[in-house]
Amino acid sequence: MTLQWAAVATFLYAEIGLILIFCLPFIPPQRWQKIFSFTVWGKIATFWNKAFLTIIVLLIVLFLDAVREVRKYSSSPAIEKGLTTRPGAYEHAQMKLFRSQRNLYISGFSLFFWLVLRRLVILITQLAKELSNKGVLKTQAENTNEAAKKFMEENERLKRLLKSNAKEEEHILEAENKKLVEEQEKLKTELKKTSDALSKAQNDVMTMKMQSERLSKEYDRLLKEHAELQNCLGKDNKKGL
Repeated sequence: MTLQWAAVATFLYAEIGLILIFCLPFIPPQRWQKIFSFTVWGKIATFWNKAFLTIIVLLIVLFLDAVREVRKYSSSPAIEKGLTTRPGAYEHAQMKLFRSQRNLYISGFSLFFWLVLRRLVILITQLAKELSNKGVLKTQAENTNEAAKKFMEENERLKRLLKSNAKEEEHILEAENKKLVEEQEKLKTELKKTSDALSKAQNDVMTMKMQSERLSKEYDRLLKEHAELQNCLGKDNKKGL
């Protein structure tokens, strides 16, 4: 195996190893995200796309070269030509065909796994972000549920407090109404007594007024009689003289 194909095979084995490591179930995506977020990856991120495209171009070139070799050693004219020149040409041609097919598989799988590896890294990063967002959303949902439960409990407490206050206010209003009714009855009783006393006083006034009128008439009569008696006495004194 030449140096370039040995390097491609080593690259293929490294890709397979990385894919197997990425597929390990006990390493969560968040751990891979932490590894991908190291500062060293940030420093080489500017060269990553160029290196990725360069490796793809090299693998495509090697793959096409392997395809060319396979077609070259698979064609029957080349084998027949080799058979006429050397006795062991057929075995040599088959060996060349085997090597070209091996190189084809190595370059093809290297190219395929290189694309799969890049896609796998992107999916792991996205999955880690989604899981982180899911954790944040779950925490927010739990906080929201707790806040909603607190609000509901506070609402129930306020309802009970309002009901108790309403009952207390109802009892207070009933007591005040009862007290007002009692005061109203008391005022009615006092008003009745006052009315009776006023009626009695009015009757006494009328009686006293009538008595005063009778006394005035009697006084006038007595004055008249007194005046008549004085006149009579005055006449008798004149006759005696």
